[in-house]
Amino acid sequence: MIQLNLLLLAFSFVAMEGVAWLTHRYMMHGFLWRIHRDHHTRENDGFFELNDLFFVIFATPGIFLIYTGSQDGWLDPKLWAGIGISLYGMAYLAMHDLFIHQRFKWFAKTDNVYLRAIRKAHRMHHKHLGPEDGECFGMLWAPWKYFREARHPIDTTGGY
Repeated sequence: MIQLNLLLLAFSFVAMEGVAWLTHRYMMHGFLWRIHRDHHTRENDGFFELNDLFFVIFATPGIFLIYTGSQDGWLDPKLWAGIGISLYGMAYLAMHDLFIHQRFKWFAKTDNVYLRAIRKAHRMHHKHLGPEDGECFGMLWAPWKYFREARHPIDTTGGY
């Protein structure tokens, strides 16, 4: 049973990249653009953005599954799915807010091809200031062309 739960945890983590892509593309750049807009246009000079509300929205299913799954014991699949979703949320936070947007200046430079590719893809996403014509909506995976470009870096200074 534990092997199935670990598989469910891994599946939940990986599936969240698809959920994040679809949600970002069709909701955040669609009918929820009003909340997401300040993330692209830098309308807010403070530490927090209206866009940070999505953290609460995306954390809710993981918290709910962990809570309800833990009520039925540590082998409950809901617990493990919730852990997978929450681990993705932590990875997203680390990648997006800490590494890419440098909310804290911890990871400003890197020689890692994967990290440079993710950063470049996100920069390309942010070149679009409106909800239309976007690209690179995921967070932990980028199109192959950015991995090829990352092997031959031009700018590794990072940040925005």
